[in-house]
Amino acid sequence: MTTVRRRGVAAALAATAVLCAGGAAAVTAAPAAHAAPSPAASSAAPVVPSGLYGRKDPTYDGVWRQSLAFMAQETSGVEPAGKAVAWLLGQQCDNGGFASYRPDPAKPCDPAVPLDTNATAVAVQALAGLDRPETEDGETDPVTKAVEAGTDWLTGVQNKDGGWSYNPGGPSDANSTSVVISALAAAGGKPGDVRSADGRTPYDALLGFAIPCDAGTGAGAFAYQPDRNGALVANADATAAAVLAGLGKHVQTRGVKPYQPPVCEAAAKRTAERAARNGAAYLVTALAKSGHLDLPPMPGTATPAAPAPDFGNTADAVVALGAAGHGDKAAPALKWLQRNAVPWAEENGPAAWAQLIFAAHTLGADTRDFGGVDLVQRLNATGPKPESTVETRAQEEQENKESGESSGFGVWLVVGIFLFAGMGIGFLISGRNKNRQP
Repeated sequence: MTTVRRRGVAAALAATAVLCAGGAAAVTAAPAAHAAPSPAASSAAPVVPSGLYGRKDPTYDGVWRQSLAFMAQETSGVEPAGKAVAWLLGQQCDNGGFASYRPDPAKPCDPAVPLDTNATAVAVQALAGLDRPETEDGETDPVTKAVEAGTDWLTGVQNKDGGWSYNPGGPSDANSTSVVISALAAAGGKPGDVRSADGRTPYDALLGFAIPCDAGTGAGAFAYQPDRNGALVANADATAAAVLAGLGKHVQTRGVKPYQPPVCEAAAKRTAERAARNGAAYLVTALAKSGHLDLPPMPGTATPAAPAPDFGNTADAVVALGAAGHGDKAAPALKWLQRNAVPWAEENGPAAWAQLIFAAHTLGADTRDFGGVDLVQRLNATGPKPESTVETRAQEEQENKESGESSGFGVWLVVGIFLFAGMGIGFLISGRNKNRQP
């Protein structure tokens, strides 16, 4: 994972400590799974904190979009604003978990608001990618503390089957399990060593969502969860996430060597990696139909005559295929995104810009010229001004170089004067000594 020096983070962490001085009360019991509370009905525009990326109501995705923005910036050599990092740190509860959004971090976490495994996992990934500010000897910096607390909370709410649900207490799903696997790996852990109360690993749970190769429809894909009849139904979003998790990759992956042709194979021993490669084969077939994925029909409705394109899942599928070594198969979908996805990203904000950056980065495309659009500049414009970018650092280095050259000339001029003066003194002393000789 690419990291850049966070010069502005250390100063902002002091503000975070003040912001959270009241402390966030630990939520000792995992809340039952239920939807996040709806924002109060109002015609007024939502109040968005200055350190947060995006201008839309953050109730459901504040932590998620902030974290994706950080990771996309890291991928692009951008140093996030210190106050943006402080905002994310201030969202964490004392027990290490994150809700989707806390409007007032100065107040203790409300036990009635369910904590979110997805928000916690993606925040851990984003924070794990930051360089850590310097601290006094023996002290642990706030970023490291946040990452450790987040991973501890995640392992503490693991389900008996080895997986995770969106909110603790619910049945496991492929998406939540996959994003937690990626978070544990990003934090330096070994997801396969994390065992539930029943001795099951996250990969055990992930394999439970994999559709066998002989299943016919949806062969090789992953389901989000078994349906009400216990059947596994292919889900492209779950499949893209599971491919990354099963291969031990992440959304910032790049430069994966080409792999053998994508095929669904029934191995003698079921492994997460083999299931992930089968999932990649499914995505190749799904993208080949039109060059992109479509939004699934709403529950209880028939498939529409003209399906709407799914930009986000298409971008995620590109990343998954690139990580699996099938960049050639994902290239047409990336070109489709270059032609069509910018209006979608403009409407949906920082998380959407980040998804496009990940897709372009994975296949080695230019994120600064994505169909004529600078994705990085568009993402940066959705939040506080970054501490630095590749361009500003290059300019700073050039200025330092020019300043150093100028200073160097002055130093050597002074040295030369002293040398010249020393030579003169030497000649003078030598002359005097000669005059004194008998």
